[in-house]
Amino acid sequence: MEGQKNISNAFSAYHPAVNFFYFSFVLIYTMFFLHPLCLIISLVCAFIYAYLLSGGKIAKFYLVYLLPLLFLGALLNPIFNHRGMTVLAHFPSGNPLTLESTLYGISAAVLLAAVICWFNCYGKVMTSDKFIYLFGRIIPGLSLLLTMALRFVPHFAGQAKIIADSQRCLGRDLSSGPLWQRMRLGIKIISILITWALENAIETADSMKSRGYGLPGRTSFTLFCWEKRDKIALAFILACGGYVLAGAVRGTLAYDYFPYLHPVIPGFFGASVMLVYFLLCAMPLLIAAGETLKWKRLVRQRFNAFLLLERIKES
Repeated sequence: MEGQKNISNAFSAYHPAVNFFYFSFVLIYTMFFLHPLCLIISLVCAFIYAYLLSGGKIAKFYLVYLLPLLFLGALLNPIFNHRGMTVLAHFPSGNPLTLESTLYGISAAVLLAAVICWFNCYGKVMTSDKFIYLFGRIIPGLSLLLTMALRFVPHFAGQAKIIADSQRCLGRDLSSGPLWQRMRLGIKIISILITWALENAIETADSMKSRGYGLPGRTSFTLFCWEKRDKIALAFILACGGYVLAGAVRGTLAYDYFPYLHPVIPGFFGASVMLVYFLLCAMPLLIAAGETLKWKRLVRQRFNAFLLLERIKES
């Protein structure tokens, strides 16, 4: 199981610069491309990659929270946005319900869901040591601040659970008792949590200062090094990102929902841009698939060698 997990997360073993450039391209393109095909490609690849990184638990979380988000976007946007030429019905107020506004709301919700998925993958792959390795010498103060901020949410949630469990052991269960008592206990837990967060931030800052973090000429040990695969991966990311950017500059990926819907299928050049965009978004999935094939081939070779050895012993 552990080996299979490492194979699924094979992209994390690449150089931090490769990981950073990949997520930079994917996140920026996801936030700016409103073409339906781009949104679908980005959301599907992000969801599959998040599943490979975190397993069924995160998939259940996305299905529980992101699917209602899609329906909410489809419902709320037509209520306030009445643009569009294709009228489906009329509200009691007389305002039209248009197909264009409905699809635009769904597209905005898909964009938000894809960005959330990609940021989840970013948090799993781009760890704090990778971020400090990349920007520790260039912007030491800001890199430390961003690293602490990115780690704040998971650490905050984990510490909140620890505090709640300790309070439960003292007979102060947050899930039982009168409402006023639970509110009082919740406020106390939040107070303890904020105090812990402030102390942790001060201790981290003092610890990094005592180690000479940010001083000119300071050296640090790191396990990251450039390999041939990193150079190939970075060249692939830059080539795909540049090709998609060229298509975006030419307007191939532009899509207008108003006043009426335009054809979704682009021309030949647009189709090639979509293909390259898919390869860019699916790059970690392709790497994981390649590593899986290598692993299966290695297991098969060892198994065949074992069978051959057993036959030799029998003979």
